[in-house]
Amino acid sequence: MVTPCGFSPHLHSSGEQGGLIFQDGNLSSASLDALIQHLIPTTDYYPEKAYIFTFLLSSRLFIEPQELLARVCHQCIEQQRLDEPVLDKARVRKFGPKLLQLLAEWTETFPYDFQEEKMVGHLKDMIRRIAPCDEAYWKRMNQLLQALNQKLATLSHGQEGLVKINATVSDKLVSFKTKPPPSIQRDILSVCSDPYTLAQQLTHVELERLSHIGPEEFVQAFVHKDSLDSTKSCFSDQNKTNNLEAYVKWFNRLCYLVATEICMPAKKKQRAQVIEFFIDVARECFNIGNFNSLMAIISGMNMSPVSRLKKTWSKVKTAKFFILEHQMDPTGNFYNYRTALRGAAHRSLTAHSNREKIVIPFFSLLIKDIYFLNEGCANRLPNGHVNFEKFLELAKQVGEFITWKQVECPFEQDPNITHYLHTAPIFTEDGLYLASYESESPENQVEKERWKSLRSTILGKT
Repeated sequence: MVTPCGFSPHLHSSGEQGGLIFQDGNLSSASLDALIQHLIPTTDYYPEKAYIFTFLLSSRLFIEPQELLARVCHQCIEQQRLDEPVLDKARVRKFGPKLLQLLAEWTETFPYDFQEEKMVGHLKDMIRRIAPCDEAYWKRMNQLLQALNQKLATLSHGQEGLVKINATVSDKLVSFKTKPPPSIQRDILSVCSDPYTLAQQLTHVELERLSHIGPEEFVQAFVHKDSLDSTKSCFSDQNKTNNLEAYVKWFNRLCYLVATEICMPAKKKQRAQVIEFFIDVARECFNIGNFNSLMAIISGMNMSPVSRLKKTWSKVKTAKFFILEHQMDPTGNFYNYRTALRGAAHRSLTAHSNREKIVIPFFSLLIKDIYFLNEGCANRLPNGHVNFEKFLELAKQVGEFITWKQVECPFEQDPNITHYLHTAPIFTEDGLYLASYESESPENQVEKERWKSLRSTILGKT
């Protein structure tokens, strides 16, 4: 669990210590230089785990990871006199393990930072300097690099898989504009007719996609120019939120897939059957703790082309659907959902199996919460200090999410089902409306005008 819960009150009371401002035992603000110094281990000091995660997460708003690591290494070399011809072996043996621990925590939590050769170069340079004092440092460094390479390879392999899926989708007829002939129609019920199984496979997809999102993406999504350096953005490469953006696209796709599956059948009875199926899938997602798929399914069923199908809905047992809608009701800033999420999070903390550990939050709301936290508080205080109190709260939210995404999926993947979820063609928004009007005729003048316009645009009919 990397979620920071503040710092040890018995170590720091309120006031200033070493350029760091503490309030009620928690670090509240400091200059960037003081925060960097607080990160650097010495022979008799090692930063708290919560501080390491919080600072490495938030520091990229002010300084690039490469520059930060360069400064950390430079100060270590100066403070421990690692550039002298003869090293103080006793001193280095006290300092070395702490340095390796810091580097290990950095590479484990923020592996994407080390895709750049210069970052790895800094690691190797530091080990080259301390290794003469203890050969075991070489072994530790090799283990660290091996673990890093393995993690990056796994992440890269997963991303390549998603790229292939996206390529497959783009090669197909991704967006239906009209209902295809029944002879080429393929629906979800022909692929998976068991709601519990589909809920498990959706959870598999969610956890797979979540596993690629690095904690830094939550910060990089909201990078602005640092107020103390108006000439450049603190990130030269801002295209570092690909996994986060891909996950949001997956949510949107699932919404449209649900709506497509409902609007596709020609017969009212079949459409009602599909709606009831997805209600059961949504309920199983809720029970599992997969709130993201749950919200996508509810959103798909609440899209106008689906919700207007009154004759279809009259055939549906809607009591279960209304219960689920109540759970995800946006009233009171999603009070009901947040209560359910806290319950799932508590279950996860006391879980004895991966099945009980699953917590997949409604992702768009998590992003919104982080956005408002970022917009509602300044990164720097009027005196130029970094507002560390803000970043403690940011790290708390992101850290909890990182814990949840690391859960290993307990359900065995069914490639046929997950392939369908990723690649099944879906209607465009206009296609959904046209299919809906074909299923149940327009009821008012506005709908009639829209239907006429769509028929003219899509079908070339007047």
